[in-house]
Amino acid sequence: MTAPAPLRLAMLTVVRNDRAGLADTYDSLRGQLGPGIVWLVADGASTDGTAEWLADHADVPLWWRSARDSGLYDAMNDALAAAGRLGCSHVLFLNAGDRLAEPDSGIRLLQAIARHPDCALLYGDALERLGDGRILLKRARSHRWASLGMFTHHQAMIYSVSALAGLRFDSGYRIAADYDFTLSVLKRGRAERLHWPVCLFAAGGLSQRDATAGRHEQTAIRQRHFGHGAAHAAMIVLAQRVALALRHHLPALYAKLRFRCPET
Repeated sequence: MTAPAPLRLAMLTVVRNDRAGLADTYDSLRGQLGPGIVWLVADGASTDGTAEWLADHADVPLWWRSARDSGLYDAMNDALAAAGRLGCSHVLFLNAGDRLAEPDSGIRLLQAIARHPDCALLYGDALERLGDGRILLKRARSHRWASLGMFTHHQAMIYSVSALAGLRFDSGYRIAADYDFTLSVLKRGRAERLHWPVCLFAAGGLSQRDATAGRHEQTAIRQRHFGHGAAHAAMIVLAQRVALALRHHLPALYAKLRFRCPET
């Protein structure tokens, strides 16, 4: 009888011109890397010293490259392909500036993966740092509500490499390719919710800077995956706009409705 392949969780980081964010991500991984947890970095030919930082720390990532690419999702595909070549069993996309939630998050994730070896996707809650410096807990919604949008931050999702055979991010989507990718994974296997925070999310990403374009892409993705008609799509977009308006114009109310204080 063949023994099961050992678990190896790859933290996949994409970066371009964010040396400080990359160093912050590494700081959260420091002490957690080893045979079972590895770091892979795809840098998009940065000009701010990021490539030099990677060269100076070349013994830390299991794999890294600094080269021109076609953007965020092209870089993610490169890192994902490298994870497959290096025998990684699971991947977590932790972009520059994002952090693991706790110093023991990596080992907790390996333990969760071992408990659910047949899952295509594991996902948990996320911590967010607000503009006033507070760090609050943003609970994941159930993946059964995936038709409404991403049910947790992408940085709180762990994908089984075996469930990703032939699947890559569609770079035709500039903002919401991670949503399309996740919906495809959900069709391939079971998902399991983890009831604790996986990441500390770095706010200010592309999806937040260009929310309108992101909503348009999500509408097209829902149509492709669920066959939603115009009326259904319009209702979801309206709900998203209300939530965004609350976040921008009534941040205290939004925080009260959406966030919780993390457990200590």
